[in-house]
Amino acid sequence: MNILEIDFLPELQFQASRSSGAGGQNVNKVSSKVELRFNVVNSQLLDESQKALILQKLKNQINSEGELIVVSQEDRSQLKNKTLVIKKFKALLVKALTVAPKRKPTKPTAAMIAERLKDKKKNAERKTQRGKVVY
Repeated sequence: MNILEIDFLPELQFQASRSSGAGGQNVNKVSSKVELRFNVVNSQLLDESQKALILQKLKNQINSEGELIVVSQEDRSQLKNKTLVIKKFKALLVKALTVAPKRKPTKPTAAMIAERLKDKKKNAERKTQRGKVVY
């Protein structure tokens, strides 16, 4: 099942607080910053392999209780910040759950090897010329 199709809302916890930064009186009286908390360890929506991937890749954003914390305070509106934080959360999960394809090792071409050896010889010659001059 695609991670974007899962409805995480029952397991998400939202907390609103005053956001920091410029904004004058509005920023001091309106709680527009939204913090999303998602307990990865206790989630019923993810299987064990998905949990392990998320815990490994997002370990810097997960606290000691196993909660993934995402914050948004870009907008003046709490509602817009809530939708932004949900988008950020889903983007984080998608990025964490995508497995990078294995790299196919490539062999250097003969021309590349010859070019590298030519450069090495040129560099060695340059360094030998730095030595003491015999008169």
